[in-house]
Amino acid sequence: MIFQALQILGVILAIAYLLLAARESIWCWLCAIISSFIYVYLFWQVGLLMESMLNIFYIAMAIVGYLQWRYGGGEHEGLNIRTLKPWQHVLIIFLILSLAWLNGWFMQNYTAAAWPYVDSFTTWASVLTTFMVIYKILENWIYWFVIDGISIYLYIDRGLYLTAFLFLAYVIIVVFGFISWRKKLIIH
Repeated sequence: MIFQALQILGVILAIAYLLLAARESIWCWLCAIISSFIYVYLFWQVGLLMESMLNIFYIAMAIVGYLQWRYGGGEHEGLNIRTLKPWQHVLIIFLILSLAWLNGWFMQNYTAAAWPYVDSFTTWASVLTTFMVIYKILENWIYWFVIDGISIYLYIDRGLYLTAFLFLAYVIIVVFGFISWRKKLIIH
């Protein structure tokens, strides 16, 4: 009963985070902190160890994100949306795949983690993509589309149906986030 209630609250706050991030509202980071605390517990309970650790990272990054969005553009201005060059994406993807493989191998051989390679992939991809959000890199939305799509299967497999539904909503919301940020990029 408490597990389900926490999952519902985590889903609501996580959706609020994404909707507020798409609107570039600094309040997204408070929702991220609270939902991440909830998901540290939930993921640990179902054996998704890397996802649990990822949410500890999200808590720290939400604080960094708040500070970056608030003060990152200069003394009194916010941060503007920007894009990366193709070679930077190649580097990021290589780094994600390398870290996921190494971490997955370790998890498979030394832990009882469920889906060690998939869990590692979604975790490391999320870590690097979180930095893209913090620095308002437009393409973060594309990365999240892939990560969230893969995560749906992972959460269904572990019986986290509400969280799988959350990530289905994420897949839809990230499209609108991309469109919104793209419009703002063109204006700047």
